[in-house]
Amino acid sequence: MIINTVKFGEVNIDESRIFDFVLPIIGFNDLTKYIILEPDKETLFKWLQSVEEPSLAFPIISVAALDFDYSVDLADNVVNDLEIKNPESLLVMNITSIPHENPRGTTINLLAPLIFNLDNQKAGQIVLSGSGYDISYPMFK
Repeated sequence: MIINTVKFGEVNIDESRIFDFVLPIIGFNDLTKYIILEPDKETLFKWLQSVEEPSLAFPIISVAALDFDYSVDLADNVVNDLEIKNPESLLVMNITSIPHENPRGTTINLLAPLIFNLDNQKAGQIVLSGSGYDISYPMFK
């Protein structure tokens, strides 16, 4: 399947890799189909590209690849909505904000991670209420 993107142009994707966001990204309730793009294998960053809106792509990162003390506890409703049967099949990613003029000012949204179930391609953004995590945690000290 070919999708058009503003950032990457035409991209040939495997439809089986499209995630269905049954728990939508905050502020984007009408857009539920996304794919993870990895245009540069040498970087920690990937892109969460909307299949439905060519101009929408979020830079994302796995905090597990960094030296962060970070844990995600999933509520029962999240486990049910994402139909999680095997915790080892989960991928946790976080949206980042990368200032064009100062990439060292990159921040990570630790408060609202993206949860991907690799077994069934269901995903969602959750809010870790009461966690004390920041919505714009500096990536570089």
